[in-house]
Amino acid sequence: MIGSLPIKTVLFVGIDMKKHWKKIIQYTVDVTFWLCMLATAWFATQVLFFASFKIPSDSMEPELTTGDNILVWKPIIGPRIFNLFASMRNEQTKIYRIPGFRDIKRNDILVFNFPHPSSWDKIEMHILKYYIKRCVGLPGDTLSIQNGFFHVNGIEVPLGNPDSQKRIAFTEKFQDSIFHSFPYDGTIGWNIKEFGPLHIPAKGDSIRMNRTNFVLYKKLIEWEQQGTLEYKDSTSFLNGRPIDSYRFLKNYYFMAGDNGMNSQDSRYWGMLPEEYIVGKAWIIWKSVDPYTEKFRWERFMKIIH
Repeated sequence: MIGSLPIKTVLFVGIDMKKHWKKIIQYTVDVTFWLCMLATAWFATQVLFFASFKIPSDSMEPELTTGDNILVWKPIIGPRIFNLFASMRNEQTKIYRIPGFRDIKRNDILVFNFPHPSSWDKIEMHILKYYIKRCVGLPGDTLSIQNGFFHVNGIEVPLGNPDSQKRIAFTEKFQDSIFHSFPYDGTIGWNIKEFGPLHIPAKGDSIRMNRTNFVLYKKLIEWEQQGTLEYKDSTSFLNGRPIDSYRFLKNYYFMAGDNGMNSQDSRYWGMLPEEYIVGKAWIIWKSVDPYTEKFRWERFMKIIH
């Protein structure tokens, strides 16, 4: 006897407790395993297939409006692979893209990492800073804005939102912050009504390094070379060495908002590196009016064009 319990009873209780704890441990291991599997599957889905973004402003109206929640389908142009942890520390990291189903086309609506999170004079990536705009210029295009309307040499298809461009064309007075545009150079003198022609670099394109091209492409070259480009005495100097031409290493795009009177886009900050593009906007999966907080059923599951 141990106290008032027989020895056999104590042994049986001990065995039952041992089995009970083994079941608890096994259950905990199983739950942890499946939670890890679900987390891995969710992460892989976010990286390889789709991601959700909320529209914060009216810069893409009428196609997208404040309160829309959209899905980006990444396999269309190919998902990106990069060091997420380095990006979260705001370190610039190498970005690779898995081939997608097709190339980017003019008028595609794209989500991308905004290339100027801290300064419009420097290209850098911030993993949590996203924009959504419409692509109106591809690598190799020569783009201009004539009386507010986008034009690409040799292309007759309307680019961007013609109604918005028409409003710009018929507007006579603008605020300076709206009217003046990239590259903010008095000699070049571009604005949102009269802009260009601007060659959008494709990988392998070469340019002469005169003053105009120095002004237009300075931050692209500095980003590609991770160095400093200067212009002195009619000569361009890359990291202190004189150059008379430059061959681009990357592809670039020209992006525009559908609401041209209220959109910070390539007219203001220049060209977008291809590797900063997250993917093509696909569908509106939820839309809530930010003022009434009512669900907008008429926008539910709307395909984005």
